[in-house]
Amino acid sequence: VQLQASGGGLVQAGGSLRLSCAHSGRTFSNYAMGWFRQAPGKEREFVAAIGWSDSLTYYADSVKGRFTISRDNAKNTVLLQMNSLKPEDTAVYYCAAAIRGVRFGASDYDYWGQGTLVTVSS
Repeated sequence: VQLQASGGGLVQAGGSLRLSCAHSGRTFSNYAMGWFRQAPGKEREFVAAIGWSDSLTYYADSVKGRFTISRDNAKNTVLLQMNSLKPEDTAVYYCAAAIRGVRFGASDYDYWGQGTLVTVSS
């Protein structure tokens, strides 16, 4: 499995970005997908996850109501729509795939993308 994250960039506080993660190599719909982020000097933290279908989504409290995770199994893609961005959202964002279903710990994911940098200016 290979994951390719994209869509990061520089945005002002209150703005929006949409991250995309392209999945290749195995049947995409067999994997739950997650987004994590890591800010400088901090541990990698859970942001959002989605089950094999769109019906199961989970969010960290810090992003609930602002971020939306979705997936398109026909396009082998998972998206993270980020609205009302705050400076504290600044981090490298990683997508990850888990064969065993939705997980919230980074160590439970089987495959990782390379990360995309999101910078939110105040």
